[in-house]
Amino acid sequence: MPATANDGGGPPPAGPARVSLATRVRDALRTRETGLVLIAAVMGVLAGLAASVMSLTTQWMHEVLFGLPEGQRLSSSAALASPWLILVPAAGGAAMGLIALALRRWRRRAFVDPIEANALHGGRMSLTDSIIVAGQTMVSNGFGASLGLEAGYSQIGSGIGSRLGRMFELRRNDLRILVGAGAAAGIGAAFDAPLMGAFYGFEIVIGTYSIPAAAPVLAATVAAVMTARLLGAHVEPLHLPLHADLAPLDILPVLGLGLVAAAVAIVIMRLVTSVEWAFGKSGIPGPLRPVVAGLGVGALALYSPQVLSDGHGALHAQVGSAVTLSVAIVFVLKILASALSIGSGFRGGLFFASLFLGALMGKLYGGALAFAFPALDLDPAVVAVVGMGALAVGVIGGPLTMSFLVLEMTRDLSLSGYVLAAAVVTSLTVRETFGYSFSTWRLHLRGETIRSAQDVGWMRDLTVAAMMRTDAATFPSAGSLRALRSAFPLGARRIIVLVDDGGGYRGLVRLAEAYATEAPPDAPAGDLASHADDMLLPAMTVKDAAGAFDAARAEDLAVVEDRATRRFVGLLGEAHALKRYAEELDKARRGLGAEE
Repeated sequence: MPATANDGGGPPPAGPARVSLATRVRDALRTRETGLVLIAAVMGVLAGLAASVMSLTTQWMHEVLFGLPEGQRLSSSAALASPWLILVPAAGGAAMGLIALALRRWRRRAFVDPIEANALHGGRMSLTDSIIVAGQTMVSNGFGASLGLEAGYSQIGSGIGSRLGRMFELRRNDLRILVGAGAAAGIGAAFDAPLMGAFYGFEIVIGTYSIPAAAPVLAATVAAVMTARLLGAHVEPLHLPLHADLAPLDILPVLGLGLVAAAVAIVIMRLVTSVEWAFGKSGIPGPLRPVVAGLGVGALALYSPQVLSDGHGALHAQVGSAVTLSVAIVFVLKILASALSIGSGFRGGLFFASLFLGALMGKLYGGALAFAFPALDLDPAVVAVVGMGALAVGVIGGPLTMSFLVLEMTRDLSLSGYVLAAAVVTSLTVRETFGYSFSTWRLHLRGETIRSAQDVGWMRDLTVAAMMRTDAATFPSAGSLRALRSAFPLGARRIIVLVDDGGGYRGLVRLAEAYATEAPPDAPAGDLASHADDMLLPAMTVKDAAGAFDAARAEDLAVVEDRATRRFVGLLGEAHALKRYAEELDKARRGLGAEE
């Protein structure tokens, strides 16, 4: 018989490594666009389920804690069933205080929301943290705090998306899309508004609309909405007898409403900050602040329960009713209640609260126009609907998001142009005069500089430590020029780093200058040193490095461990830093969907 490779009795030749079915499926899903859509659809079902559970649970809490008939919204109540019910929000504040104490002991790090995750962390966020945030919003809303569940809806959807994306090891851009799709799914399911949910994902969480992101975001949103409908957790539409026969010139008062909405939105955001500042200066311990705020919210509810919770029921009651002094009072009390709730430590969002406040603002604006200019003949209910979208844009951002929500809630397309016009005016005015939405304003107060969810995290990840060379040539600053020339022939290196006996940085020398100088050969190399006091630190971002190069007017700078010890660790050239920046910027641009 002919000899074989295994005749010597050794082990059989290794065949190709077997790849498990699970690995092949995962690789197929993560490398194909259809795979991302399938993952998004599964995530949408889970997000819709989570949003439905949150919505139904808090409604049950309202019925139990406030003695409501089954199915009745808390904010639609004519009055509290008992004056003692003003203590319910305070009890919720006590629960939030206990949760804060527990988190302070066992989970001290700050929670990352979807906007921050996409802007700074490439879509990476904790599902456990998201579940905690969702639970906090349920406690806050369930006990009557003047906030909505929207923060919990978007947080849990995004958390599920981030976890699934990391399970399948998705690329950074795909993970960001999945996080945006998760937020879109949660919000869309809660409001039974797939278009609004999708554009919430695009405008608020992803930061831009792109073709590659469209399919997964829409798949997740539709799957979530259908899941919520199956579970009976959808929101009732606004059935309004609107007479939206607006004339072309009616766009002028609508634009004026956009300006008013911008001013009110800025006042609301500033008021929340002022309440936080006042609590901070009051000396009241942090865990007790929600209790105090809960007492205040409960007291305001004695006038009208419309100030409680997010205002779903109150919106249905208010939009089609007459303009009275009570509308103005509820408007002011709702603003105070919401500011007290957020500023004290309750967890929740102003998403639906801003819609309710916008409706009240629009009614008051329409009533004032009708009184001052009777010939305009503007229906206050129509102006209220326009005001809903305008104020929500000012607080939350996303002109298309809020415009679609108003249209999907009212089922009336005839107002589309007017709602969009007011929304654009509000958005532009807030951005020009204030610069932030409520979410990015909160991040600004924490020291972040982001103004949208567009991915800038790559810029922070691109640090000097990641770009520098560690093989730079060094030479003692006290050594002679003769020794320097002997150690480094002309052309061997471009830059020589001068250091002291302890490795401390003492400047840079161009090798060509060391050969061209007329200084005596025994002169110390340190006499030719440049940029001895210009240094980079490893933690600097590419933006910081570019500023340092510009300030020093240098083509190369040394990197030191810290400014105190000046221990040399690397060298970075301006050209290389700018090249790396351009490469990463191109990746980010392609991630927006311009190219694949």
